[in-house]
Amino acid sequence: MSANDFPLVDRLSHIERLVDVIDLPIGRWNREHQLVFCNEPYLGWAERARDELIGRTLADIFGEEAWQRARAAFDEAFAGRTVNYERRLTHGHKSARWARVQVFPDVDHEGRVENVFTIAFDIHEDVLAREALEAARERLDRFTENIPYPLTYVDRGFVLRFVNKAYCEATGTQPQDLLGRHIGEVRGARRWAEHAPYFERAVKGQTVQYTRLVDRLPQGPRWMRTSYVPDFDARRHVRGLYTVTMDVHELTMAQEKLRRSVERDALTDVLSRRTMMDRIEAAMLEATERPAALFFVDLDGFKGVNDRLGHRAGDRLLVDVAGALQAAVRAEDLVGRFGGDEFLVLAAVRDSAGAQALALHMLAAVRATSPLISASIGYALAPADSQHPMRLLQLADDAMYEAKRLGKDRVAHGTECPTTTQS
Repeated sequence: MSANDFPLVDRLSHIERLVDVIDLPIGRWNREHQLVFCNEPYLGWAERARDELIGRTLADIFGEEAWQRARAAFDEAFAGRTVNYERRLTHGHKSARWARVQVFPDVDHEGRVENVFTIAFDIHEDVLAREALEAARERLDRFTENIPYPLTYVDRGFVLRFVNKAYCEATGTQPQDLLGRHIGEVRGARRWAEHAPYFERAVKGQTVQYTRLVDRLPQGPRWMRTSYVPDFDARRHVRGLYTVTMDVHELTMAQEKLRRSVERDALTDVLSRRTMMDRIEAAMLEATERPAALFFVDLDGFKGVNDRLGHRAGDRLLVDVAGALQAAVRAEDLVGRFGGDEFLVLAAVRDSAGAQALALHMLAAVRATSPLISASIGYALAPADSQHPMRLLQLADDAMYEAKRLGKDRVAHGTECPTTTQS
C-alpha cells in the first residue's frame, strides 16, 4: 500500500493536520516570478493583505534588491533543484533580520516544473518554527511528495500510516514495505531504542525534538533534527504522531561556534573571563562537599617581551602559557584568561598543602615555556578562606601581588596573613 492508495479524504485530512502544526511562510511562484498562492503565515511574514500579494512579483513585494538575491535560487529551482539562500530582510517589523529561504520545484505528474515553492525561516534568533514545510492546500498531495524532508505519520501504536518520498529515499525503502508496520520493526532495534523515548513523550501530548549527528550519509556526518509532533483529535486526545527530519548541520555548527566564542578566550582558547567567573560561582555552591582552590597567575617579565619582541611574539607566548597551565592541571580543572597576561585556575584541592604543590607545579610549567618570563601565583581556598566568589578572587589576587612584592617567581597563599613559597 502506497501513500497514493490512501483515500483522498484521508490524505487531505493528514496534510491539513500537518499544516495545522507547522507555522512557516510558504509561497508558490509561477515562471513569470509572480506569487500565485500563499498561506496564512506568509501574510504575517510579508505584513500585507492577500490581495496585495497575489499576482505580484517578488521584486514588487520586497524590492529589487531582494529579487536579485533570490534570482539564482529561482533559476535553480525551475531547473529541478532544491536550493537555499540567505538575505537580510528589509520590510516591515522584520527589517534587518536574517532569513534563510528554501526554493524547490513543484514537479507535476509529467515531471514538468511550472511553479516553485519558497519556504522562509527566520534564523536571526535561531527560530525554525515547527521545522517543517507547509503546502498549498489545492496541491496537498503533490507538495507532500516533493517536500525535501523525510516525513512520517504513525498511529498511537507507532504503526506507520504515511511516509513521503523523501523518507523512502533516505531509508532506501518503498511505501509498500513500510505502511502498516511498526516503525521500530522498520528501522531496527538499535534505532528504535534511540528514538523510542521521543515517540513515547510525543504520544503523551508533548512536541519534542531530537538533534543528533548522523554519520552514515553520502555527504559525510551531518547534524539532523527530528521533530515529533502529536496529532490531536477534537477532544485533545493524541491519535497519532508526525515526524519531520531536517538537516540543521550549518545552523548547529554556527551555534557551536557562537557558544565557543562566548565561552573561550579568542587568543588562547582557554575559558573566557566571564565563563570562568560563572564556573567559580557554581563551584562555590559545592565547596563544602568539594573543596577547591582558586589560583591567580600573573606573568613576570611579559611587558619586556612585548616591548623587545613585539605583540605578535607576546601573543604566541600567551598561547604557550595557556597550554602549559592546562597541561599542568587535571582535565576536570579549569583554566581561564582573566585579561592581559593574567590567568585563573580553579582546581579541586582538599587543603593548602595540595594547593601549594599544584601552584609550584604550574610555576615550573610557566617557567619552562620561555626563559624570558616567570610567574607570580596567588591562591585562596574554598571554603577554608572564603566561599564567596568575589572574596575568594580578591584573596588570590592579593596573594599574587604579595608574591610579586617579595621578588616574583613564587607562590603565595591568600589568607589574612599571606605565606609565600619560592620554587
